[in-house]
Amino acid sequence: MNLRFTNYIPPADGGDPFKRLLDLFLQLLQYTKGDPYEALEWMNELDKEYKMTDNEYGMGDFIEDLKKQGYLEENPANGDFSVTEKAGQVIRKRSLEEIFGKLKKSGPGHHKTTFTGTGDELTTDTRPFLFGDSIDHINVTESIRNAQINHGLDEFKLTEDDLEIQERELKTQTSTALMIDISHSMILYGEDRITPAKKVAMALAELITTRFPKDTLDIIVFGDDAWKVEIKDLPFLQVGPYHTNTCAGLDLAMELLRRKKASNKQIFMITDGKPSCLKEGGKYYKNSFGLDRKIVNKTLNKAAQCKRMNIPITTFMIAEDAYLQQFVREFTSINSGKAFYASPDNVGTYLFEDFVRNRRKHLR
Repeated sequence: MNLRFTNYIPPADGGDPFKRLLDLFLQLLQYTKGDPYEALEWMNELDKEYKMTDNEYGMGDFIEDLKKQGYLEENPANGDFSVTEKAGQVIRKRSLEEIFGKLKKSGPGHHKTTFTGTGDELTTDTRPFLFGDSIDHINVTESIRNAQINHGLDEFKLTEDDLEIQERELKTQTSTALMIDISHSMILYGEDRITPAKKVAMALAELITTRFPKDTLDIIVFGDDAWKVEIKDLPFLQVGPYHTNTCAGLDLAMELLRRKKASNKQIFMITDGKPSCLKEGGKYYKNSFGLDRKIVNKTLNKAAQCKRMNIPITTFMIAEDAYLQQFVREFTSINSGKAFYASPDNVGTYLFEDFVRNRRKHLR
């Protein structure tokens, strides 16, 4: 077969107009809390200014294609549009590709450890047979070799002492609670920190559901209070006029992880600010100025409580303030966890690498 290579000449219309407009639509949905009307209004304004459509394919065609291809649903009673789960899933997949690169879906996933035991992946190590070992794990070649050495070739026999077991890699399940700070400071100072935090959460959710489907992931947002959100809601999270109640987030994470059967449990926390809020007897205690000792001490107590429950906390700190980083170091030391001082651009890389390495499989 002969191949002829030439310079690539992009099509005059910029490729498939639907795909081109879909990219923008899915991006805008993340800024409009999933409101398709607001996203389409923005697209119409951009179309007027930048002429994204033409006489062959207009915005009306795009809206019809969104419905036909399952990104929008139209209520037959009143004609209202709503975003479908397919749109959210595509956004999560794109976040995974953007942050972590293209990851192929494999079979039921587990985290590898440095320990050996009952598993389905062979190692190069062998050991003598012990009562209770499965006969399926016997290394026949090594066992016969032992029999020849121990008993000679003239009267071949195979005894229990000759048997060698092929070690298998022990694989574990991990339960993860991901905490996302949605306090007002996540959009202060002209820097959008909530969008990369959402992308990281979406990518992690997609990674776990495709590569590690036996793992569990609970996603928690925290401001003045803390509450659990579903994976389908991730693309549309927004910050609020909140302070940072880290204690509430940790309490909810511990409660959720306490219910999990997995022996390996961990908390990932993405935050850019100091703890500045507590809830006491139905009332909020707040202090945004500096690190309030009352709030700090209760937050450090939560870190110690997580340690007693064998739950390590990995903090991804999106802040450069020296006094805040000092607090995180103290928090991390008490929990015996880990901390990364990341920018919005690299928090995803840090979280992904730490999750996949999963250094703390067997918590003692």
